Order: sequence, then C-alpha cells, then structure tokens
Amino acid sequence: MTLILLEALGALLLLLFIVWWTMFSGRRKGELPPPPAPESPPAGGAEGEGARKPDSRSN
Repeated sequence: MTLILLEALGALLLLLFIVWWTMFSGRRKGELPPPPAPESPPAGGAEGEGARKPDSRSN
C-alpha cells in the first residue's frame, strides 16, 4: 500500500514539474513582437474581389 502511495506521489510530482516547465521556461525577454501586417493589395477594378480572370491555357 505504501509503495502505491509513493508511486502516485512521484507521478503527481512529475506532472507538476512538467506543467511548471512548460509554463515558465519561455523566452528570457518575453514573447517576440508580432510580425508587421502585410500591405493590402490595391482595391478596385471591374472584376471585384471574387471574380477570376479566365485562364487562357484552358482553350
């Protein structure tokens, strides 16, 4: 019975160590800054957003 309790305690300590390691072992200076937002393409034209040009290779 004591052996089972010791094994359960060891498993609990291992679980707590894994959780602690994953939470607090990050980068030293914190998270990286977010990447700059991509520039949006120019809007407009008669085609609209959902329209596609016909493929000249399909004919």
